[in-house]
Amino acid sequence: MTAVASAPETEMKRSFAEVWLITIGHALTHWYPATFYVLAPIIGLELGLTYTQIASITAAQALAGAVSNIPGGILCDSVGRKGLLMATSLAWIGVPYALMAVSHSYWVLLVCSVVIGLGNTLWHPTALPTLAQRFPERKGLVVSIHGMGGNVGDAVAPFVAGILLTGIAVGGFALNINLGWREVMVVNVIPGVFMAILIFWLLGRLQVGEAKQVDRGMALTKAMGGFVGLLKNKTLMLLSVSSAFRSATQGALLVFVPLYLTNEMKYSPAVTGAVMMVLQLAGFIAAPIAGGMSDKMGRRSIMMTSILMTGVVLVFMVFAGGTPWFVFFVACLGFFLFAIRAVLQAWTLDATPKGMGGSAIGLLFGIQAIGGAIGPLVCGPIAEQYGLINTFYFMAFSIILANLFIFFIPKIEGQKD
Repeated sequence: MTAVASAPETEMKRSFAEVWLITIGHALTHWYPATFYVLAPIIGLELGLTYTQIASITAAQALAGAVSNIPGGILCDSVGRKGLLMATSLAWIGVPYALMAVSHSYWVLLVCSVVIGLGNTLWHPTALPTLAQRFPERKGLVVSIHGMGGNVGDAVAPFVAGILLTGIAVGGFALNINLGWREVMVVNVIPGVFMAILIFWLLGRLQVGEAKQVDRGMALTKAMGGFVGLLKNKTLMLLSVSSAFRSATQGALLVFVPLYLTNEMKYSPAVTGAVMMVLQLAGFIAAPIAGGMSDKMGRRSIMMTSILMTGVVLVFMVFAGGTPWFVFFVACLGFFLFAIRAVLQAWTLDATPKGMGGSAIGLLFGIQAIGGAIGPLVCGPIAEQYGLINTFYFMAFSIILANLFIFFIPKIEGQKD
């Protein structure tokens, strides 16, 4: 009886070990770009880049993701070795950032950003369906835990980058590091490469001797046929379009908040990094709360409330510009904006046929990447013509449109609304 009773407990421990491992890997996929957001004002100053050129570097990554996420998702459904796919993605994302460190050209930065966007497409279509299939009754929770990893990477990376650039003083102790942005880029790659090796080794070992129910791939032709059905899925398509408008807000926010703090409020890189950390930590706190509540109360109510509050906070940020209240509202924004990311992904998987999770996540991320590219590209000319603070009006308008699409999503049979 003891052996029989302990089997589910062992399975739970084994499974959650994988959840945490994948979550740490996810944190590092976010670590790289989060560092770049803090470095962008310094890079722009050194290379003489305009706001539009800075925005286009992040937009290029998003556009590459828009093109490659859908075939990447189909590939992830058809390839069985999920650990290999995740390790490849993590390493692939890191290497171009090392190349950026030796670049003196805007065009090289642009090409490296495209390569990053291509590599990033393998992570989410592999990781999210794997987690969802292991925990179908706790889908919102495990996807939220995975999302928390992204929030940790987004939060810690800019803070660390700021310290590496300027140093830190606590009480009577001062540490002056004063690295250049190029050195920070190189240091930035080391943990990601290490984690890629660890994921490849540990997930590979964990799959040996298992039934591999989660890790079986389907035939590529079958995966492609199933993808056609996803395009006819009204719930999935409306979620994806809504996510595109949400990503337009998020993409613009992550580029232009550091630019505003650095160029308008004259904050140091360390303080700018700390503010960006607060933005993401608020999301870190909100993600599991929203994910767990969506499992019990339904995805729609959590999504619509959080999106509405995001729009309100963005408008408040405009009126608080140039004051400490701006930083306060940045923190509030993180709580509401990043809370809905995991809920959106869980809702997508709710509406997806079995075995097509990778393709569905690829479709979601492909469409939302279009929004993630458009947001910064629209805000660049706005900042140049009308000032940085006015970019936040566009962000508020975009997030309101995201909420309108949520309203028209049909109810999934058997799911709370």
